[in-house]
This record gives sequence, C-alpha cells and structure tokens, in this order.
Amino acid sequence: MSSLFDSTPPPPLAEALRPKTIDEVIGQTHLLAPGKPLNLAFASGKPHSMILWGPPGVGKTTLARLSAKAFDREFIAISAVLAGVKEIREAIEQAQQSMAQYGKQTILFVDEIHRFNKSQQDALLPHVESGLFTFIGATTENPSFEVNSALLSRAQVYVLKSLEATELRQLFVRAQTFAMPKIQFEDSAVDTLINNADGDARRLLNLVEQIRNASSNPSNPIQVIDQLFIENALTTQARRFDKGGDQFYDQISALHKSVRGSNPDAALYWLCRMLDGGVDPRYLSRRIIRMAWEDIGLADPRAMQLANDAAQTYERLGSPEGELALGQAVVYLAVASKSNASYKAFNAARAYVAKDQTKPVPNHLRNAPTKLMKDLGHGKEYRYAHDELHGYAAGETYLPDGMPEPHWYEPVARGLETQIGEKMAFLRNLDLEAKKK
Repeated sequence: MSSLFDSTPPPPLAEALRPKTIDEVIGQTHLLAPGKPLNLAFASGKPHSMILWGPPGVGKTTLARLSAKAFDREFIAISAVLAGVKEIREAIEQAQQSMAQYGKQTILFVDEIHRFNKSQQDALLPHVESGLFTFIGATTENPSFEVNSALLSRAQVYVLKSLEATELRQLFVRAQTFAMPKIQFEDSAVDTLINNADGDARRLLNLVEQIRNASSNPSNPIQVIDQLFIENALTTQARRFDKGGDQFYDQISALHKSVRGSNPDAALYWLCRMLDGGVDPRYLSRRIIRMAWEDIGLADPRAMQLANDAAQTYERLGSPEGELALGQAVVYLAVASKSNASYKAFNAARAYVAKDQTKPVPNHLRNAPTKLMKDLGHGKEYRYAHDELHGYAAGETYLPDGMPEPHWYEPVARGLETQIGEKMAFLRNLDLEAKKK
C-alpha cells in the first residue's frame, strides 16, 4: 500500500537544469570559450586548485562539479557556512580512503570559502601540497581580503561574471521548454523576468518555477503569460548589492568618479542604484561632502555649502523626501568647476609634517601674553598685516626658520580658483619686490 511519503518530490528547477557537461553551461565565455583558461584546463585533463569568485547564481558550484567529471576525480563538497574542523577532517579521511582503495584523487569543493577562519583554511594547506586533493573554493567576496595568502598562492583565481540579458534569455528558453512547454510568454513578460533576475541564473530559474506554480490552477488554466501576470505573481526583488562588500565600494567609487568626471546623469544613476540597494543615505551624505572637499574645493566653495545643506535636509526630512536633496547636491557637484588643489596641498603638508623634525615656532610668530614672554622676544617684529599696504606684509615669513616655501597649494585655472591664483601671483610679486629692497 502506497502513501503520500513514498514519492520523492521533484528537485527544484535550478537543480533539475544544472548543466551535465561544460558545453551546456551558459555564460562565462571569457573562461569557457575555446582557447580560454578553463576550457584549456578541462581539455588538458590536469586539474589545478582554483578559487571561483563571482556573485550568486553565476555557476560556481556547477563548474566545480563539472571539474570532477572532466578530470575524472572523486568529488567532495562542503559548505563553509555549516562546516568546521570536524567536517574538514572527515573530508580528508574520505579523500585518503578513495586514494587507498581506488588510487583516485579527489576534488574538494568548499563553498563560501571566505566563511572559514584562518585556522580552518590553514588545515587544507598540507593536503593541497601533498596532492591528496585538488582544492576548489567558491566565494562572493574578494579573495584578496578573505582568503589566506598561503592558500591564495596555491590556487588560481577565476572571476565569474553576472549573466548578460542575452544569456539569461537562452536560459529562459531552456527552462520554458523543460517546465512549461505548452505555455507561451509575451516578449514583455520575458523582459520583466530577465530584469528581475538581475544577472542571476538561479534567481531566473526560481522565478520561472514561481510563475509555473502560479499559473497551474486547474480551474483557471493559463495559456499565455503577459507582463501584468508576471508583475502580479512576483514580489519585488532587491537589486544585487552587498552592503560593505566589493559591490558596495565599487558603486561608491563609480559615484565619486562620475562626479569628478562632471557627468550628472551617471552620478544620479549610481546614487539611485545605491539607494535602491539599501545603503544608508547618511553614509552617502558624508561621501558627498567628501567629494565637495576633494574634487571641487575652492573652485566653487558653494559646493561644500550645498553638500552640508543636503546632509542637514536629509536629517530633517528622512526618506524619501530627503533623498531629493542628496540628488540635487550630486548634480551640483557634478557640474561645478573642479579642483583638487586644496586636497593635494593638505596631503602634501601632512606627509611633510609626518616625516619632518619638530621645528620651533619663529619668535615673531609666538604668542606673548605675559611680560616674561615679551622679554624673551615672543611676538617681536611681527608685522600686523591689516596695517600694511594691500593688507599684506610683503616679504614676511610664516614658516619655521630655514624652511623653504613649499608651494603646496597651487590653485587651478578653473572657477573661483582662477581669481585666487591671480591674487596669489600678485602677492608673490609683492614679496619679490620687498626682498629687492
């Protein structure tokens, strides 16, 4: 007598459609196309340790499994999220047993390798060195920061990319043929699915499965899926964004460089991408203030004022109204005159002071609040600039004795700094004339 528990539920669509051969893999042509690194490695039949670095749903686990088949190796997979030293030892024992009984080497696949701490990663090293197993790690984080240098030096890093829209469309056709062959999709519906997948193959297959379930009501069979059905069936998907990870800093970098490059549209795009991804607007407001100081400076002092006003406006209004002020600030900074002269001057002065010896303050610049200090010559022969012609004490020195003029601040010929440069040139000429007398 059968029961409901006798039948095994079908695997998820993402697992059912996992490629069985390298030729079935969609995407990663920069690694798998003829003549490319992994294609050559698979063709050689000689495995090597590697780290597969890329966002979720781009085929890291699939490539690891296919490596075992291509190289005719045993395959052991552990997840660093769940595993510890115990699981590592068990994997090593299993690899040793496979070598002893069958003379067959093993591929040890560690998913989310960045989750292992240093000691756990170090536990793999002797067995990678001995050739007991070939190590393949998968990570969504930058291996330079998350993988021990010793392990990193023994593995080739391959960077996997998000799938392009054309590649996701190929995958959709495969999924529809397998899971929903009798149902048609309007082009706009497919576009919506692909947009929601956001470069993630697993997400696309999960969405197709979700649509299949939503359309399988026997009392209301559906023959054609349109965009409205997709939008009603799907929940809003968060864009791919790892707060604090590489994509976070890559997008901050893109925002900053778009402002520096005077492209307001690109600056707004990256700002909205980060807001859409859930970044704290207060963090963005701090970065916007930094941009005003670093890349605009005195070429347009209003930029700093506007950046500070935007930050205060966000504190008062919050989201979403306050985000408009951040957008306006970003646009203004992008179109403002640019100068990093102040920024360069500050860095140069700081570097000089860090390396230089401690120089005493010249007597004429010292404070003299007491009779003793005055008797010691503090403040003696100081020239009060307001009493001088042009409000400038021509020929006066303000640096420590013997220190040459470093000329750290050199204004650029843009915006207000054009006038500042003219003023500084005028004052330097006064200094030259004073020294001739």
